[in-house]
Amino acid sequence: MAATTAMAEFDWTEEQRAFRAATLEFAESQLSQAAGGDEAGFSRSAWKKCAAFGIQGLPVPPEYGGVGAEATTTILALEALGYGCRDGGLIFSLNAQMWACETPLVQFGTEEQKRRYLPGLCDGSLIGAHAISEPAAGSDVFALRTTASRRGDRWVLDGSKTFVTNGPVADVFVLFASTDPSAGFAGISAFLVDRETPGVALGPPLQKMGLRTSPMCEVFLDGCSVSDAQLLGRRNGGMRVFGGAMAWERGCILAANVGRMQRQLERCITHAQEREQFGQPIGQFQAVSHRIVDMKVRLETSRLLLYRFARLLDAGTATPLDAALTKLHLSECFVSSSLDAVQVHGGYGYMTEYELEGDVRDAIGGRLYSGTSELQRNVIARHLGL
Repeated sequence: MAATTAMAEFDWTEEQRAFRAATLEFAESQLSQAAGGDEAGFSRSAWKKCAAFGIQGLPVPPEYGGVGAEATTTILALEALGYGCRDGGLIFSLNAQMWACETPLVQFGTEEQKRRYLPGLCDGSLIGAHAISEPAAGSDVFALRTTASRRGDRWVLDGSKTFVTNGPVADVFVLFASTDPSAGFAGISAFLVDRETPGVALGPPLQKMGLRTSPMCEVFLDGCSVSDAQLLGRRNGGMRVFGGAMAWERGCILAANVGRMQRQLERCITHAQEREQFGQPIGQFQAVSHRIVDMKVRLETSRLLLYRFARLLDAGTATPLDAALTKLHLSECFVSSSLDAVQVHGGYGYMTEYELEGDVRDAIGGRLYSGTSELQRNVIARHLGL
């Protein structure tokens, strides 16, 4: 992975550069063939390899089995992972656990909860999932119908969740339910629900357009009884838990796609130099070269926004506006550059063996998960006073 303009503009430490290089070597040597194609399914062996290397433990403090890396170090590693690993679904599942499960536990978990779950999530013996979306609660995420009713000294959960990433393989769910329906979003609470808890049932795996090696399903709750010890954060404090997770997820979940955009760009440059039509390399036609120039611009601006956001996280000054700007720009750029990469390769780009059409399918999801592009624009507009 060649040095880039944006990389040079930031004062990375030697340790960060070395870890980035080590992550790239690990991805290329251990994960480059991990997926085996879209139909291979979730690779538990690759998941374990990532845990042994330390990926899942990046945002978790060492006392709970993690690496305790800074956000800047983490996004550099994820960018390298995206460049070296062809399994976009695996990387998406890793991000889903890191940002939507581990981060809430680190921020809001009790000491007992952290010691019970975080070491297993870091070493790969546990897999986490985040369950908030419902059939009637997507972008309007707090319009939940799943309830948690108080019965004696227990909470009884009833309802259903959909689009639960990692659901089919998860051991624990960070699950949101209404503990005070009359209070709206202020009456939502978060719970840690073990897969084997009576009253928890999983639907069949959902089939997706892209990210197919990242398993997804529905989760059904019918009289699911949990104790106060499973409440994550305060009662009716679910909005804070969710907001804390999204502050990290929206800004960091697409870091690996910056590495994928770098790989796309390099492939397109090589193809444009070697492929000849009408007696000359196709890169000499402006219709081709200008597409590749646009890909370069998207790559560098995406990198700058990503690195800036990571710096803000480390400084403790990142805002929802910063997260929304990063998520919106990176997701839209990855879609546009993936389409351009297919076009530059022509008929070859349309063939599955070239993997470029898979990038397009994976990229579309970035406009949807963790808040749609339209929702990100609403967040940005609100911060602009509009």
